[in-house]
Amino acid sequence: MAVSQNDNVTWLTQEAYDRLKEEYEYLSGPGRTDIAKKIEAAREEGDLRENGGYHAAKDEQGKMEARIFHLRQILDSARVGEAPRAEGIVGPGMTVTVRFDGDDEEVTFLLASREESGAPIDVYSPNSPLGSAINGKKVGEQATYTMPNGRQNTVEILEAVPYVGN
Repeated sequence: MAVSQNDNVTWLTQEAYDRLKEEYEYLSGPGRTDIAKKIEAAREEGDLRENGGYHAAKDEQGKMEARIFHLRQILDSARVGEAPRAEGIVGPGMTVTVRFDGDDEEVTFLLASREESGAPIDVYSPNSPLGSAINGKKVGEQATYTMPNGRQNTVEILEAVPYVGN
């Protein structure tokens, strides 16, 4: 499980680190070779201005290079293990329950890196507006943050416990 990304450190479990490293090694090795072959084959089809296969392959190459760059950043800053955390204080790797101001409904999510997309509950990044606002807060405290639409929203922290997985 990816646990957090703050202060330029990404906490990862061994499993997540190995999975990301394997993806990086494939994309930066055989993946690059495969896309280069696709581009060369499409280039041989003729006029590049009207060659859909060539443009699609170049677009795929750009996306792959961006993913390689992103994975390299994560792996370079990764630490395997668990981030230090204390029950009752919101932080990466914690299951957090909040109540939005003016709403009786409670929302529970994992505060962790977006790389932890396989979690059985919703994952909010510590770098998201809500994640940044609640990081370091204690149970019972409130936090206000600005939503993407520009409006302010306030949440009350109801619970913060270490994530235990499935």
